Amino acid sequence: MSTLNTPLPTRRLGRNGPTVSALGLGCMGMSFAYGAADETESLATLDRALELGVNFLDTADMYGPYANEELLGRALKGRREQIFLASKFGIVFDPARPQARGVNGRPEYVRASIEGSLKRLNTDRLDLYYQHRIDASVPIEDTVGAMAELVREGKVRYLGLSEASAETLERAHAVHPITAVQSEYSLWTRDPEHNGVFEVCERLGIGFVPYSPLGRGFLTGNITSADQLQSDDFRLSTPRFQGDNFAKNLALAEQVKALAAGKGQTPAQLALAWVLAQGEHLVPIPGTKRRKYLEDNLGALQVTLSADELARLDALFRPEAVAGARYTEVGMALVGR
Repeated sequence: MSTLNTPLPTRRLGRNGPTVSALGLGCMGMSFAYGAADETESLATLDRALELGVNFLDTADMYGPYANEELLGRALKGRREQIFLASKFGIVFDPARPQARGVNGRPEYVRASIEGSLKRLNTDRLDLYYQHRIDASVPIEDTVGAMAELVREGKVRYLGLSEASAETLERAHAVHPITAVQSEYSLWTRDPEHNGVFEVCERLGIGFVPYSPLGRGFLTGNITSADQLQSDDFRLSTPRFQGDNFAKNLALAEQVKALAAGKGQTPAQLALAWVLAQGEHLVPIPGTKRRKYLEDNLGALQVTLSADELARLDALFRPEAVAGARYTEVGMALVGR
């Protein structure tokens, strides 16, 4: 199923935010984390996304690092006005320890980061700028205060936070309106339902942008063995893709596949339709670097799930049914701050 002959629906990102395509495109995998890059196909995927009406593109300075922003900078040349462009700052690498991650939310780092991103993206402004992870050593008021200066200078239109706690989100919003929160959310990652983030978003009129809405590809039904993943695919290091956890989660994914087949849809379309059904303020950004998966994902916008189907999926994917944490211990320490 595709949306080739119908206009793409839109959604408003927050109560007072911009209107964007109801599904965005996460661009990380084109340059980072999911095995070897294929720039030719990635550029073709970006072209196809714009042709089909996807205007909400998501990147970050750490994807590569830097390579993904540079890719988008080349791809979007001459087409900037068609796009609602989001990027992120705050995750830093240690060259001596490639697997290590740090977080920097200092005001001077905010300033340096935006200048780098604008240069790589070949633009004079970002539509949405997220703090990628919260720096526990810097008051959120200081970081968001520095981000707000970028809005006043016209370098950024809207502000966002990624993987922030409900308390941090409230404090940040008191400094400057937060338009969007980006956090992992899917059938198999439902933390925002239980940690207060959804409640704060609804009360303050903040949009929610689910990343990895297909469970890092697991819910598409295309991954049946960890051996399918390239050796440098970061998913191999995460608990849900390892050992007995993989087998238990595969059984859940098989049930999604069976339900989708009964409706004449793909598992990806069913899983995305469930996310879309959780609220009009949600704008998922499924990531892909291939045109065929882009078109498959967009088919979710034509899927309607009944109350019984939603309830069945809810019951299948109770939080305790999913095996393993979503990140390693190091990664989990950086979320929910």
